[in-house]
Amino acid sequence: MTKSFSIAYLILSLRYIIIAGIAFLIFYIIKPKRFSRLHIQQAFPKNKDYWREIGYSFLSFFFFAGYVILLFKTPVRQYTRIYDHVSQMGWPYFFFSIFLCLVIHDTYFYWTHRLMHHPKLFKAFHLLHHKSTNPSPWAAFSFQPTESIVEGGIAVAIVFLIPIQRYAFLTFFIFSTAYNVYGHLGYEIYPKWLIRSRIGKYLNTSIAHNMHHKYFNGNYSFYTRIWDMLMGTMHPDYDKTVDKVLTEEPAETAYA
Repeated sequence: MTKSFSIAYLILSLRYIIIAGIAFLIFYIIKPKRFSRLHIQQAFPKNKDYWREIGYSFLSFFFFAGYVILLFKTPVRQYTRIYDHVSQMGWPYFFFSIFLCLVIHDTYFYWTHRLMHHPKLFKAFHLLHHKSTNPSPWAAFSFQPTESIVEGGIAVAIVFLIPIQRYAFLTFFIFSTAYNVYGHLGYEIYPKWLIRSRIGKYLNTSIAHNMHHKYFNGNYSFYTRIWDMLMGTMHPDYDKTVDKVLTEEPAETAYA
């Protein structure tokens, strides 16, 4: 069990290091000036912010690895809907199940995220994550332990709600990590035409989530903005901010 936990922790850590690390290397180390016109906030985070985000992210992976072991390596698995072979459900369902995971996660994230913003819960669950008022890619999993438990709960929801093959599960979490890093990137890499398109207007953007970190309320969504739009929780200045970031010439930027 200890070996399985170590492997799970290592895989989760490598996923984070590779995806967040590549994003950080490109946008914060190698070419920050080249992409400056896409930078959402004028200033950059401080070095101490990066280290805090990295440290708490690696702490979060202990809880996430615990979920992996619980669901895949203990008797709990027999009560889940995890299956081993793609042939049991077929390839069409394999890919459809990944889409279902995204739908479930989009709903789970919006409502748990919004709940953690309740004044009676915020300090106990979500305050640490919001210390990144100007987030970097490393902030994607920067949670205090209580929030890590909540965030990792999506794995439990998925394996009990739908049939899921383990590699479909892995594919979903890799995509989830990539989108999470994009949300905390600090740059908007979606072109304006996409954001304003019929489909794009429903997509969540780095701008939207960056505004959530800056203002602490509104824009609670993950992959799409559908729940925010339905519940009236989009920040009122979102469209104005999209125009400002993706239209104006870059301002002088303060580098850490």
